[in-house]
Amino acid sequence: MIKRDVFQGIADPTRRSILSIISAKSLNVNAVAENFEVSRTAIYKHLKILTECGLVVIRQQGRERYCEAKLQRLDEVTEWVEQYRKVWEARLDSLEEYLQTIKPKKKKYGRRK
Repeated sequence: MIKRDVFQGIADPTRRSILSIISAKSLNVNAVAENFEVSRTAIYKHLKILTECGLVVIRQQGRERYCEAKLQRLDEVTEWVEQYRKVWEARLDSLEEYLQTIKPKKKKYGRRK
């Protein structure tokens, strides 16, 4: 069940780092926590938020709990950013066209004899 917005998941740099680490391969919670200088409890809280956002799935395997990245939800971020990319590209294209119209023409000087 997704309880949080995907943007909440990626808002924190620690959570972005966690996603980066587990996107390469699933790791148990302790292995994830070893990558950070914060308490294991803090990492659990970040993982809980990432799970609530649908960006991480934690599965039990024996006594271990493994974290697996589910990056499909990041498509929402891509779509949101894309709309602004299009706006800015159009603005920059307009600026480029304007700058071309005000650009001084180069004068060609012939050689005198």
